[in-house]
Amino acid sequence: MIVAEELRKRYRGGQGTIALDGFRLDVPGGIVHGLLGPNGAGKTTAVRVLSTLLGFDSGRAEVAGADVVRQPGLVRERIALTGQYAAVDELLSGRQNLVLFGRLHHLRPRDARRRADELLERFGLTDAAGRSAKDYSGGMRRRLDLAASLIRRPQVLFLDEPTTGLDPRSRNQVWDAVRGLVTEGTTVLLTTQYLEEADQLAGRISVVDAGRIVAEGTPDELKSALGADRLEVVIRESDRLGDAAAVVARIAGGRPDTDLDRRAVRVPLMGDRVETLTVTLQALREAGITVANVGIHQPTLDEAFLHLTGRRAAMPADPAPPPAAPPPSSPAASSSAAPARASASSEVTA
Repeated sequence: MIVAEELRKRYRGGQGTIALDGFRLDVPGGIVHGLLGPNGAGKTTAVRVLSTLLGFDSGRAEVAGADVVRQPGLVRERIALTGQYAAVDELLSGRQNLVLFGRLHHLRPRDARRRADELLERFGLTDAAGRSAKDYSGGMRRRLDLAASLIRRPQVLFLDEPTTGLDPRSRNQVWDAVRGLVTEGTTVLLTTQYLEEADQLAGRISVVDAGRIVAEGTPDELKSALGADRLEVVIRESDRLGDAAAVVARIAGGRPDTDLDRRAVRVPLMGDRVETLTVTLQALREAGITVANVGIHQPTLDEAFLHLTGRRAAMPADPAPPPAAPPPSSPAASSSAAPARASASSEVTA
């Protein structure tokens, strides 16, 4: 459903920032494909190129069977794009927003009302359909924004940082909505910095850094590339961290990593897990080192990301609130309004 081959894009302003540098992507139909990377990696630029909102210098891109350069109108007929912030009119009710978007997509009035009611029910907004969108919670606005993107039943949905600034409950509601789209056959390209989000939703993940794909696979494949499970020991006395690392390394036989802030020692497990854990605890006790916590962990997507890019991605446990988005000057469908708002700053943020 999405093919990108050797895409290159350099922004002309300033020193000519390279946003895409040989970017390649191949996304099959009917899945969530995660595009994961730190700020400035090229995720947003890639989405804007693939959705026909931004030109590129060289390469080839095809979405839903249409060439992005030669058939941009056909691409737009087959896709929808939901940007980082909800593109809904806050003065209108939820139902009025969806009817408006339907009319902008050239649906007849009766068909627009029918489609609005279908989407309100699907996204659990029927009870709030008559309320002004300004009274919606963040999660409800985002679900309304997703509903507006589906007025024309797109083959491909681009989701650019869909849960930025949402609380955990609202984020879970959006995740459920995305899973429902895929069940019905929509292909979703999800850009995110949140490791948990990619782990929860994506069937495959492409890790982007410096404008190119540096790794690709399922979440489990990316984690398993780091190797064995890890024994982690957290101690109470930070001044004994070096002693604890020496004990753990001697028993486990691997090179330990230490985290002074967490007072933690982590080492790959090579032998019997239970025996290594038991012997390690006994040795630490004999050395007079107090253990606060101990566990055996699989490699995480965060560790894989850090290993691949040298940078730690954002985690969603305490998301920073997004900057206030200016209201759109005129109502537009979600597939075009959100990108239009973002385009003014894309030269800096993409």
